[in-house]
Amino acid sequence: MRGLALWTRHPPLPLAPPSPRKPAAIAGGHEAGLMAASKKAVWGPLVGAVDQGTSSTRFLVFNSKTAELLSHHQVEIKQEFPREGWVEQDPKEILHSVYECIEKTCEKLGQLNIDISNIKAIGVSNQRETTVVWDKITGEPLYNAVVWLDLRTQSTVESLSKRIPGNNNFVKSKTGLPLSTYFSAVKLHWLLDNVRKVQKAVEDKRALFGTIDSWLIWSLTGGVSGGVHCTDVTNASRTMLFNIHSLEWDKQLCDFFGIPMEILPNVRSSSEIYGLMKAGALEGVPISGCLGDQSAALVGQMCFQIGEAKNTYGTGCFLLCNTGHKCVFSDHGLLTTVAYKLGRDKPVYYALEGSVAIAGAVVRWLRDNLGIIKTSEEIEKLAKEVGTSYGCYFVPAFSGLYAPYWEPSARGIICGLTQFTNKCHIAFAALEAVCFQTREILDAMNRDCGIPLSHLQVDGGMTSNKILMQLQADILCIPVVKPSMPETTALGAAMAAGAAEGVNIWSLEPEDLSAVTMERFEPQINAEESEIRYSTWKKAVMKSMGWVTTQSPESGDPSIFCSLPLGFFIVSSMIMLIGARYISGVP
Repeated sequence: MRGLALWTRHPPLPLAPPSPRKPAAIAGGHEAGLMAASKKAVWGPLVGAVDQGTSSTRFLVFNSKTAELLSHHQVEIKQEFPREGWVEQDPKEILHSVYECIEKTCEKLGQLNIDISNIKAIGVSNQRETTVVWDKITGEPLYNAVVWLDLRTQSTVESLSKRIPGNNNFVKSKTGLPLSTYFSAVKLHWLLDNVRKVQKAVEDKRALFGTIDSWLIWSLTGGVSGGVHCTDVTNASRTMLFNIHSLEWDKQLCDFFGIPMEILPNVRSSSEIYGLMKAGALEGVPISGCLGDQSAALVGQMCFQIGEAKNTYGTGCFLLCNTGHKCVFSDHGLLTTVAYKLGRDKPVYYALEGSVAIAGAVVRWLRDNLGIIKTSEEIEKLAKEVGTSYGCYFVPAFSGLYAPYWEPSARGIICGLTQFTNKCHIAFAALEAVCFQTREILDAMNRDCGIPLSHLQVDGGMTSNKILMQLQADILCIPVVKPSMPETTALGAAMAAGAAEGVNIWSLEPEDLSAVTMERFEPQINAEESEIRYSTWKKAVMKSMGWVTTQSPESGDPSIFCSLPLGFFIVSSMIMLIGARYISGVP
């Protein structure tokens, strides 16, 4: 299986100019170095990229000729958990965060003496599957965004699975996806069934549906004043309503899920001009690239050849392998998805994907829920103090288990605890859990492809954690290779935008692609020790399954008094008790 072919065609060059001091989270020293350089250099043409993820929104600006990252701004996004298993976000907060990041980045570019008029295109990368329905007349969301991690639709999935027409491959054969709470169709089905505002808007022909990319592009290109309602093939392929063979919305699937086709966005390629920015510092700049975040990372890692793969460590963990123009269906729990289509007249590429729900999210949980760390960066310090989990294993199945199990009944467990166990061991076990989950999906991909990966290309926010990267190499027993500039998701969106017809400022020809320096982590433990730890992890995974049964109904007041007979019984019992105490004269 190929890995570094495109990276090693040229002598290694840094993506960004060397900084006089260690860079801090992309910016900081990096931008200080640019401040001096910008007085002499002419920057441009430039491409901006919106990177809207589950945990944060960012806007980054790249030089289209060198792929250098010039500046960025980031805003953390709130997640709401109104009931157990429910995960929501505010679509308006997401949109406002995009505008804020664009404005702040443009201010930083001004401080670097870089003219923002050199920004010639904008690409969008987004968290996939997360579902939004809004009113096209008022521009207002009709409900919170239902996030990809949300589990409220489990009983819907079980009900739908009992009435699949023909055979059980009806959904997977068309979409490449298993019937799961993960994907947009069942989330949209729930909104249509349970939210009166959504029902009324559909009846009045005012409703529009989209994943986050659609909501952003519609809003940024004018919203109620002529906003463009579209999505790209990569995001459409994650809805469970899109036929990945014909590259069109599938009427049979829409009928099966009860989705009116008129609320769906138009499906476009991943690289073409969709519309122009209608407000803000970049008004008039074309939005010309759109990719789901994992496809964007595949492009940013330049995995353009069959067999090239990357693993992204974000909120979740996602391993994608380019399978070329052929849909390859997995026998080992992986997904078949659209990788990219870089132009209207360009061919479509597909990928096999291993999806892990909880990776970086476990670090956020340790910070926000348990409070054992104050910042996400502290987990590396805690893990380094002990260098082992001391027999403690953590299965972070907060949203069930995704690939390769697809087991919604699983829940998170920490096992192997003793009185010796402390927060450092739990921190180490949390990092190990991310690596063990990656091992599971990598093993599945190796079995499906037949040729094992010789190394793993990685990217994403968690890759700055050196303990994690070394653990990953040890647990996989193969080298882990990390680019010096880890923002490959945003880079992929920028590449698609800059390469679009009518923009044409970023060449995707192999001979024109910039090389990049890589950091390599070699395995430091023997394979036998790795296998022992992995087999113990697998035992823990089995223990995590079967913890919950489907809760029904999925909607309604979560309070105990939503059950009238039970509520009446409790209230009447309280009245009788008070009355008895009063009659008996008990003070």
